[in-house]
Amino acid sequence: MASEVNRSRSIVGLQTEQDLANALLQTEDVTLRWNPNESIDTAEIEVAETPTSKISYPWNPSDPSAESFLSELEREFSLDDWDDGEIAQRSQSFFSHLDARWSATDLKTTLAQKFVSVPQALLAAIARQAQKVVETSNSLADQLIECVQDVLPTWAEDDLQVLARPLAYAMRSDGADVVDATVNSVRAIAWSDLSETEQARMSLAIARYAIDQLGER
Repeated sequence: MASEVNRSRSIVGLQTEQDLANALLQTEDVTLRWNPNESIDTAEIEVAETPTSKISYPWNPSDPSAESFLSELEREFSLDDWDDGEIAQRSQSFFSHLDARWSATDLKTTLAQKFVSVPQALLAAIARQAQKVVETSNSLADQLIECVQDVLPTWAEDDLQVLARPLAYAMRSDGADVVDATVNSVRAIAWSDLSETEQARMSLAIARYAIDQLGER
């Protein structure tokens, strides 16, 4: 009987997390990808880069549709089966995860402003990986390689190690200088016209810049 109750609470917990995520992020400019059978920590959130768009806040009391929205949400959202400790723990976990996702979005914007000639998809991929690797105890060289492996799938790890070495061995205080030196050594032409080696060096420089940015936050 106890195991069945715990299972029911687990199901309710997952549904509640999903309802809360949908309530916060249900707009045309925000995309939430999440398997309800998995933890909210597996969620992926993307905010559309449309400067002229307006992301509405569904709990704005001045919004004419707020009353019906809140009424519907209240019918679906219930914490009756949770104790105060469980509510506090799950909400803290959710909002910590949400903060991390917004931080990743901020990092992507920072990279886009710094590396204007680099494809947005590549910057987004490096930003996502940088967010993950800074939480590990791996060496800086290994972190740089992990950041770029997805965007440089044809490169062997040993070859990336050679290119990453100058960026990884520079002191943190010299990080900006070594990144700028690497960028300046790459031809100022379209990304698609760069050689594979130039793309790899630039990608590693972006990864170093991203990791340094996260370290300052």
